Amino acid sequence: MTKLFEVPLYPYKRSPDQDAERPVRHPVVVVGAGPVGLAMAIDLALKDIPVVVLDDNDKVSFGSRAICFSKRSLEIFDRLGCGDEMVGKGVVWNAGKVFFGDRKVYEFNLLPEEGHRCPAFINLQQYYCELYLVERLRSLQAEGRPVEIRGGNKVANLHPEDDFTIVTIETVEGAYNIEADWLIACDGAGSPTRRMLELDFVGRVFEDNFLIADVVMKAEFPTERWFWFDPPFNKGQSALLHKQPDGVWRIDLQLGWEIDKEREMKPENVIPRLEQMLGEDVDFDLEWVSIYTFQCCRMEKFRHGRVIFAGDSAHQVSPFGARGANSGFQDIDNLGWKLKLVLDGKAPDTLLDTYVYEREMAADENILQSSRSTDFITPKSEMSRIFRDAVLDLSEHYEFARPLVNSGRLSVPCIYDGSPLNGPDAKGLPARTRPGSPAVDAPVGNAWLLDKLGGDFLLLGLGTSVHGKSELHGVHLKEISLPAGAIGAELRQRYLGEAEQAVYLIRPDQHVVARWAELDWDEVSRALARVIGKGE
Repeated sequence: MTKLFEVPLYPYKRSPDQDAERPVRHPVVVVGAGPVGLAMAIDLALKDIPVVVLDDNDKVSFGSRAICFSKRSLEIFDRLGCGDEMVGKGVVWNAGKVFFGDRKVYEFNLLPEEGHRCPAFINLQQYYCELYLVERLRSLQAEGRPVEIRGGNKVANLHPEDDFTIVTIETVEGAYNIEADWLIACDGAGSPTRRMLELDFVGRVFEDNFLIADVVMKAEFPTERWFWFDPPFNKGQSALLHKQPDGVWRIDLQLGWEIDKEREMKPENVIPRLEQMLGEDVDFDLEWVSIYTFQCCRMEKFRHGRVIFAGDSAHQVSPFGARGANSGFQDIDNLGWKLKLVLDGKAPDTLLDTYVYEREMAADENILQSSRSTDFITPKSEMSRIFRDAVLDLSEHYEFARPLVNSGRLSVPCIYDGSPLNGPDAKGLPARTRPGSPAVDAPVGNAWLLDKLGGDFLLLGLGTSVHGKSELHGVHLKEISLPAGAIGAELRQRYLGEAEQAVYLIRPDQHVVARWAELDWDEVSRALARVIGKGE
């Protein structure tokens, strides 16, 4: 297993750019070959946008790192062409339990309804996620798609100009320059790109420390998320247990504020803590240990001219709720189709400001939820602790208290209420699929709705035909018409409610733009013009 960390997946190879007389211009350069950067490159390559990925590393990340990938991320992976590999390897889970002391006080199911292709979550080590994304990128290269990944290429300096950025890259064979029409920074929480541009985060820093331990063991714990408040094996603190593939289990233990990190990470100190939790009779091997503190913060603006930030380089949250990497995948899902329209000359570059609006809104939502989770898990005053403990006690017996229990509000996609791209909404249709919301999956015959939507602009007719135009404003418009007899109970409940018919306009990132009770091509034209930045 650890051999995967040692295998160069994209080793340094001299590029023709290094021998060019003058810097070569590229439409898009992605900085960072972590999960978000790789996903960004794959999305652009599928749209036939030439893209170069730069990373000073040449391997997958060491340690499991991000492990919880949400339903929406899995749907994005499906669109990118690697979702089956992720789910096939990952540990699928929908349920969790919350403990107070040694008592189970609350349990939950994140996906209680039927009729979804993807589960609520999978647990999958980040190194596997990166491996499958690199393999998908390589398969696109083999198809002739315009994507390239350059390992051992460290971005050393940036010189932003009005309509491009000069990128200085260091390699073992010396430095060279290229130019990027658009540069997308996906280079993580420490983002060298952010530092080079002298930009910073705003938000809260949490001083508490948490130990992460990945252990290999055979255990009888079910495939669920287990969270403890004040457990007997970590008194006054919290603990978290997750199952991963290959018999690996993730354990998080809260350690408190004033600690010696180097000392706490030594095996002779970690192993007794784990034995207290698991029992001395459980055999386990320690695979990876880390100690983390965290921030709930973001950049003030995600776009700076021709440089755009996504993932952890743009925003950071606590790990409670698995909102970090999952939010990053939603960033690239939002950005890719907009950048495609701009590069093709079908939309003004002001359309990219809506990426800023929508994803900053999502970051604020994630920061709010993550901060609330952290405050509940680690009370900052005695009164807060008394309140929290009372909620936990009540939740064991009273249903009204259970929504107040906050061991991490788990990642869900942001609904872009109030987005400048949203169009009109018909009355009486279900709120969950209103404009700005991500399309909700449902079975359609022997297939799935989200698979049918794909990554195009789409007009969906439910109980009515929407055929007649395949292009508007120079943009391809895919059309799906489903007669009443083809609309199953789940699709009807999620998109029609009590209505007999409806028309939905859906964006390439599968968010709803607008919906009407019946087809009106003038209305559709106005809504589409708005969403590509050419309307009011």
